[in-house]
Amino acid sequence: MSLQASSITANKTLDVADLRQRAENRLSKIAEGVAERERQRVLPQQQIRELAADGLLTWRIPQAYGGSGASVREVVQFVVDLAAVDSNIAQALRPSFSFIEGLLVRGSEAERERWFPRYLAGEVFGNAGWEIGGANGAISARIVREGEHYRANGSKYYSTGSLYADWVSAVALDENEQPVSFILPRDREGLELVDDFDAMGQRLTASGTTHLHNVLVHPHEIRQRLGEEGQRSIVTPFLQLFLAAVEAGIARNALNDAVHFAREYARPIKHSTATRSVDDPYVELSVGEISARAFAAEALVLRAAESIDAAWAEELSQEAITRASIDVAQAQYLAVESALKAGELLFDVGGASTTGRAHNLDRHWRNARTVANHNPRHWKAAVVGAWQLKGTQPPASGLF
Repeated sequence: MSLQASSITANKTLDVADLRQRAENRLSKIAEGVAERERQRVLPQQQIRELAADGLLTWRIPQAYGGSGASVREVVQFVVDLAAVDSNIAQALRPSFSFIEGLLVRGSEAERERWFPRYLAGEVFGNAGWEIGGANGAISARIVREGEHYRANGSKYYSTGSLYADWVSAVALDENEQPVSFILPRDREGLELVDDFDAMGQRLTASGTTHLHNVLVHPHEIRQRLGEEGQRSIVTPFLQLFLAAVEAGIARNALNDAVHFAREYARPIKHSTATRSVDDPYVELSVGEISARAFAAEALVLRAAESIDAAWAEELSQEAITRASIDVAQAQYLAVESALKAGELLFDVGGASTTGRAHNLDRHWRNARTVANHNPRHWKAAVVGAWQLKGTQPPASGLF
């Protein structure tokens, strides 16, 4: 299925040091022309394929399956680094990373043996998620049995990363009103992916509409739903932390652009005593504040990642997962604030020229704001407060 041959050999087990080196080399290439790609809305098809071919979606695959067995902290560091170059690509790959987490937590051995080799071969995974037109989170898509297989119909409004993917996962209700998860090859007849995502930011995540037109679903494409009903899953805080990591990367990207603009383009304001912008105390102040916020956001998400690793070390007890959920909620709240403020302060390092479209500096705030709107941050703070005050458990809504 992969559009590009993998650079990974079947008999070589990856290690974290190897992936770090590949990431460093690949991210420097992705950085080339990133602002222009975003400004012109050029989808990063090639860049995502190259990341996958380098094995950079496989961090969490256990060594027993040929992966590096990286910690959550290590993969989150990579997400921050990737988002610091291109936050669109980072978010577009969220379904690929989340699928692995799901396989680690509740996947069967047969599923792991089926899907992990596909990741190692450089394949990419997308999803067809939320719908519109009903209650938030409601599912109207349907899947019905037809002889020895199934047929699925419906439309999904958010389909992050699916335009880049080899495989698309979706969920629909069966005849008993029960949710059924399934995963389909991108080229399956009746699976229509529409590039109609029109948000003000994260424009290259390709989070458009997916239509299921009487799509054939084979029995082996139905995902097994394992685990106890009502039990909190560690996958949820991982997914939320992923968004926080994207925010932290945006903050660092804003810092990099602020430094570059002040050094290469800005000139001191008329009444400044400085002859160079880099010597202007208010430019120094602005860059220093952006730097502090970027530093804080990254430190927070890495600390929250350690909480998820700790939950794994405690064999995913409900108590440990709850602690991780609270830590992630706190990290999210402040990472969003840091990224938004960094995107705003960036314009204080220069005059009107900072608003030039050629520089595309507004993308940082737009991207941060768009990611933040996935899960309103005020809910995060309120849930943490209720837990601190009364021991109230976070909602089991999929957002904590």
